[in-house]
Amino acid sequence: MKTTLLKLSDLELQKRLEIQDQVAFEILFDRYWKRLYSYAFKIYKEEAICEDIVQEIFISLWEKSKSTSITNLEGYLLRAVKNKVANHIRDLKFDNRHLEILENIPNPSRSDKHLVYKEFEANVFREIKKLPPRSQEVIILSRLENYTNIEIALRLNISVRTVEKHISDGLRLLKKSIDPYQFSVFITGMLLQC
Repeated sequence: MKTTLLKLSDLELQKRLEIQDQVAFEILFDRYWKRLYSYAFKIYKEEAICEDIVQEIFISLWEKSKSTSITNLEGYLLRAVKNKVANHIRDLKFDNRHLEILENIPNPSRSDKHLVYKEFEANVFREIKKLPPRSQEVIILSRLENYTNIEIALRLNISVRTVEKHISDGLRLLKKSIDPYQFSVFITGMLLQC
């Protein structure tokens, strides 16, 4: 049944949400989570905050699914991310000293950022190559080629739970050898390229 629902449009899935269809919700979540997270992270570079914002948006989508009519789901979700991030930033309390510090932070040149990123990217790929073969394949499909867990499961003829396990295990091993902040920046950078 889930495989059949994967082919449905956003509008068709939204109609199923109105009757609280959990599978339809999961498909929409898989379809949009990475894109919304990347968009939030592009605006506000704090992983945990961006994850919370996207999670809150999906909770709100689920709760309002019976009463809200949305004609363009992607536009609605992206607008919701932008508004939530703006509200979060507005709610931060900065005094003049903080603002002065922020204004005086020098911006590194574009070429410096590019070189640092390329070196870091090469390091991450070396670490990916150290993973077991199936985990490498799943991580590459998930994080580099932007496949959903369901699509990976269908492509590799394994269960979604097995895909999740490979991703979890692979990311855990990668995070041990790579600085967590840089790792999240790298993953987000790959998502933004998609």
